[in-house]
Amino acid sequence: MGRSKEFEERVVLQKAMELFWEQGYEKTSLNDLVKHMAIHRRSLYDTFGDKHTLFLKAIDCFGDLIKTRLESEILYTETAKQAIQCIFDFMIDENGDRPLGCLFINSATEMAPRDKEIEEKVLEAFKQTERLLADLIRKGQQTGEFRCEYDAEVLAENLHNTLIGIRVLARTSANKEKLRHITDFSLAILNK
Repeated sequence: MGRSKEFEERVVLQKAMELFWEQGYEKTSLNDLVKHMAIHRRSLYDTFGDKHTLFLKAIDCFGDLIKTRLESEILYTETAKQAIQCIFDFMIDENGDRPLGCLFINSATEMAPRDKEIEEKVLEAFKQTERLLADLIRKGQQTGEFRCEYDAEVLAENLHNTLIGIRVLARTSANKEKLRHITDFSLAILNK
């Protein structure tokens, strides 16, 4: 009879996600994962497969985490403008004092050029963000909050590009005041 798992799968997956997020894929060894996840190597393989498969699952875990947090943040906004501002604020403030940036952005620059599966996950996450922004922009255009001379998808692509830049800068020592100035300037294009 096989041994039962002595760990909560979601908890140890989140620990792996955090380590990949902090160190990146290449720098994270199997020994690092085993130690950080506090599980045996055999349990890691039996539950998650190899390091690459674990990384793909960690990216999915990150996506779910960000989606849940973002949805809870924008749930209480009353206007499209407040919701978009909330998204930018979330991206700036999310890491607190830990400059980790974004696991999707980090993975895009580290792995996507040579790993098709990671590239697909990153591009899908980018598409979801652009769809969310486009939906909010359309809402703001319909309610008269935002100008209408630009297509919502084009504006969403532009704002998403700014979000990507902010997430890259968030990984550096750039201060939040600078990131907020960039945000304010980028969001000004929406105003009437």
